[in-house]
Amino acid sequence: MPANRNALIRYKTIDKCLQNRYRTWTLDNLIDECSDTLYEYEGIDKGISKRTVQMDIQMMRSEKLGYNAPIIVVDRKYYTYENPEYSITNIPLTAQDLGKLSETVEILRQFKGFSHFQELDGMIQKLEDHVYSAKTNSQTVIDIEKNENLKGLEFLDELYQSIIQQKAIELTYQSFKARQANSFNFHPYHLKEYRNRWFVIGVKKKNAPIMNLALDRIINIKESELPYFKDEDFDADEHFKNVIGVSVSPTLEPMEVILFVTHTHSPYIETKPIHSSQKVISKDNYGMTISLNVQYNFELEKEILGFGDGVKVIAPLNLRRNITNRLNGAVDLYKTELSVAGLKAMNAKLEHKGVAVLNFIYTQREVKKLSIILENHFKQDPTKTHARRQLLKRIPDLKEVLLNKNLIAIVKSVDKNAFLSKAIYFNKEGDNNWYVNWHQDVPINVSKKVVTKGYSAWTSKDDVISVRPPIELPKATFSIRIHLDDTNDKNGALRVIPGSHNKILSDKEIELITESSIPKICEVPAGGIQLMKPLLLHASSKTVSQKKRRVIHLEFTSYELPEGLEWAEQEKI
Repeated sequence: MPANRNALIRYKTIDKCLQNRYRTWTLDNLIDECSDTLYEYEGIDKGISKRTVQMDIQMMRSEKLGYNAPIIVVDRKYYTYENPEYSITNIPLTAQDLGKLSETVEILRQFKGFSHFQELDGMIQKLEDHVYSAKTNSQTVIDIEKNENLKGLEFLDELYQSIIQQKAIELTYQSFKARQANSFNFHPYHLKEYRNRWFVIGVKKKNAPIMNLALDRIINIKESELPYFKDEDFDADEHFKNVIGVSVSPTLEPMEVILFVTHTHSPYIETKPIHSSQKVISKDNYGMTISLNVQYNFELEKEILGFGDGVKVIAPLNLRRNITNRLNGAVDLYKTELSVAGLKAMNAKLEHKGVAVLNFIYTQREVKKLSIILENHFKQDPTKTHARRQLLKRIPDLKEVLLNKNLIAIVKSVDKNAFLSKAIYFNKEGDNNWYVNWHQDVPINVSKKVVTKGYSAWTSKDDVISVRPPIELPKATFSIRIHLDDTNDKNGALRVIPGSHNKILSDKEIELITESSIPKICEVPAGGIQLMKPLLLHASSKTVSQKKRRVIHLEFTSYELPEGLEWAEQEKI
């Protein structure tokens, strides 16, 4: 067991005396030296008893403190060490000591960013050297979760010093949503770590709401000239009491969140609660139902999503709806992943049948964004028409979402030199959802490529050549129909005759082919696309429902440049 402070002083004094072999040491001499040392260091002028020093010598000789000091008595009077090189300061560390030191070193090394721990760097290094010189082939048994590449740790100590010294600072900060950084005065109150990210909590000015700032978004810190404002009512424990994470709303009341946890995840959530307010409502063979009393914030959603299919939201409804949408969005990311084999099969169908349908090219989030952009634009353009031409010239904001990486990959796989020559929006709903007879679309070719400032691949009317016999059909021309709504035969899905795209047909040929062929109905879900070759026979299905069918029709072609010239990469799709 550890010795008290006075005893340790006596042990070191006796050790120092016995190391000095230039004089002899009686018991009385040792008592005097111990008394003098205690007075010098501790101010104790009370004499030390003979029995105390005798007990000290016995303790040093024993194994209790690990000294095993070889103290002998010469001539039945003088005390000395049998081994002249011995000292209690040179004793080897025991296995238990080495284990504890190794763990301590590893724990201390986890703390980075604070000057207090930087001052320990040399001590830790010496400790490591000593431990590993005495103990080899050892492995770490304690590891604190950390992120070595986390940005902003260099500001940790400066913020800490500002808090304890109560100094205002001037921050240069750029959130993930901000286009550029801005500087402002800040009064820091508290530092908090959450999921390996550090946050500083404070206010911009008196009576301003308390906010948290991520250290990895701080660009610079300097001392402010403003006096420090201290909120005497701020209590960190109370502030974060009703939240998961660091996002706290000053006006939002905590709500009851009810979750069902599957039996696989139940033991983990029961032994490590999601929040301190967690209560078990019920248990059965399928899992358990729990309740939380927390504010609705981003971290709550993230915590629930982290359990995947192990947790289901029962209430409240808005949280349940948002979690469902986020999970569907996550599935969308996998559904909308193109494969080389898929593109190869698509091109084969397009070449031989003249038509191909690909589902899940746009995520539901992208479909929603396209719909909102179109809706907002046409609110200002009340013209009643089912087709809006020159779409991307009218609404350039569509381009970024419409020409996503999937569409670009598809276009390039069909023809790497293809560029956009036509863009039309069809909004067939209600009385606009009409029925069209069998027909061929006459394809267009272009004599030259016209580039409009800021955009590429535009054609003017004068540059378009209608393809009529005997002009050769442009093989590179193809169209893509992007569906913003689920499309089937009830709301006007296209019927096509596969393989009918190889030549321009007369009216009699069209009648004969359509009467003797079984058409393919191109059902396409929202976010899917339909590719078509020129001249493919097609007709809309007769609509039997008033469900809307919004389609963006894009036509692509390629214009052959003179030999030796190439389009700039940005001019291609």
